[in-house]
Amino acid sequence: MIRSILAVLFVAIFLIVSLPIQGILWIVGRFDPWAKKRISLAIVSWAFRVVIFICGIKRTVIGEENVPKDQAVLYVSNHRSIFDIVITYPRVPSPTGFIAKQEILKVPLLNIWMIYLDCLFLDRKNLKKGLEMILSAIDKVKNGISIFIYPEGTRNKTDAPLGEFHKGSFKIAQKSGCPIVPVVVNHTEDIFEKHIPFIKSTHVVIEYCKPVIINELSKEDQKNIDDYIKSIIEEVYIKNQNLN
Repeated sequence: MIRSILAVLFVAIFLIVSLPIQGILWIVGRFDPWAKKRISLAIVSWAFRVVIFICGIKRTVIGEENVPKDQAVLYVSNHRSIFDIVITYPRVPSPTGFIAKQEILKVPLLNIWMIYLDCLFLDRKNLKKGLEMILSAIDKVKNGISIFIYPEGTRNKTDAPLGEFHKGSFKIAQKSGCPIVPVVVNHTEDIFEKHIPFIKSTHVVIEYCKPVIINELSKEDQKNIDDYIKSIIEEVYIKNQNLN
């Protein structure tokens, strides 16, 4: 229980104390938008690393050298826990926005950080808004900002390795031409979801698979890119499930 209390307390204090920092970054962004993005990334990554420490999370990271450092990419990951973002975001090498559900926009102060970090918000009930979000993501990738997406659309709460992947998630890579980096996380649900409201010290595994260039695939795999990437992630997930 003490880990849960400390984690919540730290996040609350960070959001309050960082309010003037957000104001300073707003001014920085008026003169140097890219500096604002990089500083925001560094600050939030530090906060997530503190949360990881408080929660006693240990990480085994495999294949991080597969992540391109010189261009924007589309990270595609499985999703089993609210901690998935916490453990993966501090490892991105350049400004990266997450696709998040629209409801998070209602969380004060956190919503500002997410906007600063180029996160995009999906309205699942409005098809037109969803299309506009995808177009915004494509534009960000073309301007050097990576995007991190969970094509299952929500956390997988079943015993199956993965849920269904939404084909529309891959339009970002199809239209921008950026590499797709499959990211596989194991055991993140053991941190919190399996014993809410308690946080448990957990050993998680993160594996970055080799980038996939859509144009280099066969016509059939290009057409079914969702199934192609899903098969990669599922195979690695099963392989790593016994690593702890």
